[in-house]
Amino acid sequence: MQMRVSLAMLIWLLCLIMVLGYMSGEAQAATAESRVAVSKAKARATADKVKASVKRLPNSKADRRIAIPSQQRSVQGARIQRAAYQAPAALSYGRALGLHQSENPLDLKSSVALVVDQASGSPLFEKNADAVLPIASISKLMTALVVTDARLPLDEEIEISQEDIDTEKHTSSRLRPGTRLTREDALHLALMASENRAASALGRHYPGGLPAFVQAMNAKAAALGMRDTRFVEPTGLSSSNQSSARDLARMVMAAYRVPLIRDFTTSPAHSVQLGARTTEFHNTNRLVDRPDWSIGVQKTGYISEAGQCLVMQATIDARPVVMVLLDAQGKYSRFGDAGRIRDWLVRHPAVADSPLTTAPKSAAVHPG
Repeated sequence: MQMRVSLAMLIWLLCLIMVLGYMSGEAQAATAESRVAVSKAKARATADKVKASVKRLPNSKADRRIAIPSQQRSVQGARIQRAAYQAPAALSYGRALGLHQSENPLDLKSSVALVVDQASGSPLFEKNADAVLPIASISKLMTALVVTDARLPLDEEIEISQEDIDTEKHTSSRLRPGTRLTREDALHLALMASENRAASALGRHYPGGLPAFVQAMNAKAAALGMRDTRFVEPTGLSSSNQSSARDLARMVMAAYRVPLIRDFTTSPAHSVQLGARTTEFHNTNRLVDRPDWSIGVQKTGYISEAGQCLVMQATIDARPVVMVLLDAQGKYSRFGDAGRIRDWLVRHPAVADSPLTTAPKSAAVHPG
């Protein structure tokens, strides 16, 4: 009897142990699931905080940058770090029109090109010469023509003001508001160093102010027979300053007839007294002080809508020519194109008898 009771108790204890083990496993599983749930909840909360701390900037030109989450900011908090997102560069007008795809025997990188014999006005080479495009700082040649036509005193001081600050392209300048310089120095810097504030100040200090100056620019263009040309301001920062290569050749020829413009556009450098300090400015055209070039007048230009631009009068192999190059891509492509044109003219001295063209033959550009 006693043996039966002991066996029953043993069986009962075994059953109890099995039940307790099962309950313990269930409890552990529940605890693990609870921990996983808590971890997931914490992860979601952290993600929500990070998402909330990333603030998108307003939908504008500044809408190319995204603020870094606050968790990644500097401990000192001195500056808010920003991760820059570089949007694809906007196409120039010429590239948007596909002008760069036009084949040409000189393999020029500029979308538009025109080479004119200065003596006869006959085109020697042309590529999309009638396309009307933004011309950037090439506009400053017309600014100079208007200033010199007006015969305003060159030794008169004019002042750079807040109105001359570029609020369109936000270009920089060493001419601070309040700077005073002579009209001659302002014209020199506008032509040689492509100084936008100097060009703007020249327009503002014209009789009748900037509206009268712009009107004079367009009147001069009409007088030169520049039928495809329109100016809205004197610097070229506006993409609404537009012209064709054929019109610009006329303007270059007119500028070449003014000794002051020839001198200012081709000087390698010029120093100006700005307050108590002498500041040196340099030419934007890297070819002007090259011994293998003979340049009579020149002007460079660039805004994103226009691409890299260059106009020049140069004597090549004893022949005076005018070059117009618009909408080149790459900082040095326009200068490379000028070199390719020069080499071609040297190799083909009789090119006037059979001009190269990638467009229908059109009338000569008369130098007069």
